[in-house]
Amino acid sequence: ASPQAGCDTARNDGIRNDENLSSLISEYRALICENIEFYNLLLTFPERAELIEGIVELILETLLCRSKEILISSTLFPAEIVRSKFLKLDYSHVVYVVTCFTENTTKVKNIRKYLLASLYNAPTTIEGYYTAEVNHDLARAH
Repeated sequence: ASPQAGCDTARNDGIRNDENLSSLISEYRALICENIEFYNLLLTFPERAELIEGIVELILETLLCRSKEILISSTLFPAEIVRSKFLKLDYSHVVYVVTCFTENTTKVKNIRKYLLASLYNAPTTIEGYYTAEVNHDLARAH
């Protein structure tokens, strides 16, 4: 089984022909890059350019997923909810994901699954992460 529960982005069923799909891909890629401030991310993390480009592609593939459900962290979620969350990702969410990924010292067996889960959970967990970081820094300062 594929990591995204059988996503099929290339199949032509009469609704999305090759030209429409190509146009849709371009539009989504531009929207993603705008939402996450892609070029600012590259300036912030020049050594992580490949990771950031991979994140854009992963978001794009997820948005184009035609399955009714998408597998994230061993749980199937309705694809529309996942797409909605991914369309709301912004610069701060990707900074958070890249930072957490960079600081992670445990073995990640499936980078794609890890990043997919991180991106999906970023809007929910980002506040708690930064609060914990501040609390940790304040405790060390005293």
